[in-house]
Amino acid sequence: MKNFSKVILLVVVLCAGLFATGCPQRKSIAEIEANPARYQNREVIIVGTVRDSYGLSIPGTRIGGGAYKIDDGTGAIWIFSEQGVPSNGTRIGVRGLVGSGVNWKGRNYGLGIYEKERKFHRR
Repeated sequence: MKNFSKVILLVVVLCAGLFATGCPQRKSIAEIEANPARYQNREVIIVGTVRDSYGLSIPGTRIGGGAYKIDDGTGAIWIFSEQGVPSNGTRIGVRGLVGSGVNWKGRNYGLGIYEKERKFHRR
C-alpha cells in the first residue's frame, strides 16, 4: 500500500510540473521592450492599467475589436483584440502573442501583443 501511495504522489508531482512548464510567465513591459526578438511570437502575460483605447463594436454582427495601450509602470505596449476593448483606467491582465512591426487594420503599431485572453482586476 505504501508503494502505491508513493507512485500516485510521483504521478501527481510530475503532472503538476509538466503543467507548470507549459504556462507562460508574467513579464514586465520593460523586459519585452528590452529584448523583443526573444519574445517574438511567444506567449506572455502582462498586468497593467489601460491608458488609451480605440475600439469598434456593432451589435448583432461579428464586426468588432480594437486596440488598447497597457501601462505596467515599467513601460506601455499596445494590445490588439478581436473582442472589443476595456475602458481607460481599467486594471487588467492579458495573455497573448508578442509581435514586432505589428500592422493591424492598416495602422503600424510597432511592438504589440495579440490578445488571446484577458482578465479584469477585481476590486
